[in-house]
Amino acid sequence: MATPGQWLAGARPRTLPAAVSPVLAGTAVAAYVDEPVWWRAALALVVSLALQVGVNYANDYSDGIRGTDEDRVGPMRLVGSGAAPAAAVKRAAFLAFGVAGVAGLVLAAATAWWLLAVGAVCVLAAWFYTGGSRPYGYLGLGEVMVFVFFGLVAVVGTTYVQTRTWEPAALWAAVGIGALACAILVVNNLRDIPTDTLAGKRTLAVKLGDRGTRALYAGLVAAAGVAVVALAATTTWWALLGLGFLAPSVPGLRTVLGGATGPALVPVLQSTGVAQLVWAVLSGVPLFLA
Repeated sequence: MATPGQWLAGARPRTLPAAVSPVLAGTAVAAYVDEPVWWRAALALVVSLALQVGVNYANDYSDGIRGTDEDRVGPMRLVGSGAAPAAAVKRAAFLAFGVAGVAGLVLAAATAWWLLAVGAVCVLAAWFYTGGSRPYGYLGLGEVMVFVFFGLVAVVGTTYVQTRTWEPAALWAAVGIGALACAILVVNNLRDIPTDTLAGKRTLAVKLGDRGTRALYAGLVAAAGVAVVALAATTTWWALLGLGFLAPSVPGLRTVLGGATGPALVPVLQSTGVAQLVWAVLSGVPLFLA
């Protein structure tokens, strides 16, 4: 039976900045446009965090029962390591999705009922990343879906539930946050190219190969920088402070472009998550103040 510490590790807390960052960015845009509605922002944060934990447990379950985690380089997986039964991890995933659903229901009731459909699609996307008979994460589509759901939907949606308007600034913030969310997945899949290839898991990294994946990571970091400039152009030039995200990005870029493999890439996951959070904070603070 897994210990509480192992369950916590299985939730992969180091990935949670990827859930916090879009809500921060979206709320900052709402503050610039009108004013933040804090209880709605809090509910959006619950939705985002619960979906992130849910997808982590869902991936643990689905990869575990397929046997793709048997020779894992990264953090421990509950099912793959045998620490927890697959059924228990599956229940944990759906419990997290349930929490996200309840919070989303309240937001939809207070904003627009069509948001329920968006929430349902988010849960389905989280489950079928590695779940089902044809998981899209095994077909090289994981990065696209991460950009859409943890970038566009999360940021623009957070702004919308507070302002009920569609804002160009929210779109640019979503591009920056989404690009760095993709970068986290890219470096994760770069690390796992050898084991994923053996397991038949055709991630985008496996399809692009080692060199192409490293170039993609650098391109995503560059795209996040361009998004800061675009956000500043549509709001206040003080938002260029967001380019400070490059400081925590540089060590990761050096590691990735330097040819590191296996466990040496694990710290890049954390540094990229920090860079994403810094992007949201340094770009967002000027919007709040403006």
